[in-house]
Amino acid sequence: MTGPEDSPAPSPAPSPAREYRTLDARSLRGLAHPLRMRLLSSLRQNGPATASQLGARLGESSGATSYHLRQLADHGFIEDAPEFGKGRERWWKAAVWGTTFDDRLYDDPDPAVRGAADLFIHEVATMHSQELSTWIGTSRDWGLDWIRSSDMSDFTLRLTPAQTHELIHRVHALIESYTEQDPGDDAGAAQVRMHLHAFPRTTD
Repeated sequence: MTGPEDSPAPSPAPSPAREYRTLDARSLRGLAHPLRMRLLSSLRQNGPATASQLGARLGESSGATSYHLRQLADHGFIEDAPEFGKGRERWWKAAVWGTTFDDRLYDDPDPAVRGAADLFIHEVATMHSQELSTWIGTSRDWGLDWIRSSDMSDFTLRLTPAQTHELIHRVHALIESYTEQDPGDDAGAAQVRMHLHAFPRTTD
């Protein structure tokens, strides 16, 4: 028998407001946990859900997801979604569209903050790697149109830090411009994930 906690998520999933929150020392420590980051990512990508639904999706117990959801709520990353709840069930939704990382956190005088910064960045890289691996493993299920439209390119440029910063922001602006071109009910549309990595390397 299916109970309300096992109900499918609303479709299509509504998106949180398209605004970004800049992490500070306190909010970083509240977010820098592998499960919390995956919970927040799931709510952003898949829409509102309950602790049980998220636990089933991520392979975690509902007790663990409930605890970490409350921590995310305490730090303002998620909020109640009472419009989806019935009875005693509690639905959660992302409070903002995304987060930005303040580079000064790398040099924070508090070693706990610097450790949280390292954990946060490494977990982002891990999540990107997992998503890419999932695509490679399931690409044949999507058909040739999506395989031809996917990308796994890399480039090597010689740039200054200022040029690199400018390039990244120009690419971000281009990607953001496509949020205004929502295909609506087009049956051929799907949620597309894009990763952007830019970093210097030695040439010895």
